[in-house]
Amino acid sequence: MAITILRFVNIILAALLAGTSFGIWMGFNPAHFSPSIYAALQQNTIRVFNVLMISLVIIATIITIASAFLQRNDKHVFIGLLVAAVFFIACILISRFGNKPIQDVMLKWNPDLLPANWTVLRDKWWSYHIMRTITELISLSIITWVGIRKENITIADKSITTSMD
Repeated sequence: MAITILRFVNIILAALLAGTSFGIWMGFNPAHFSPSIYAALQQNTIRVFNVLMISLVIIATIITIASAFLQRNDKHVFIGLLVAAVFFIACILISRFGNKPIQDVMLKWNPDLLPANWTVLRDKWWSYHIMRTITELISLSIITWVGIRKENITIADKSITTSMD
């Protein structure tokens, strides 16, 4: 039962993380905003999501690794979850060394008077955001796939039947 709960939590955390990033990717393309609106929106988004997203990706990574080790007797699940954790770690690295330095600069912008290179930073940030969203979606896909594979369901059903006997 503990592994089932852990799998469920793992899927939910990965879905929250990837879903939020995907929503930003689909709904907040910077090409659709004027410079001042983009700057104000970006500053607000950074303030609102920074702690939440960092927390989600760290917790999702830890839960994915813990889940992998608890299921290490199933080679496919173990390897799949470790690969998903690597993609989460890639997301953390992209955020830390790609998005974060740019965000630190963006937070200092005056939305009514942007620096000359603002579009370069905007476009770099956007590229990093797409990269990390893809890594999160890959992690979510792997976590979900190993959680719902027919073999896993059959094994879980047998263990439930055995424990009820």
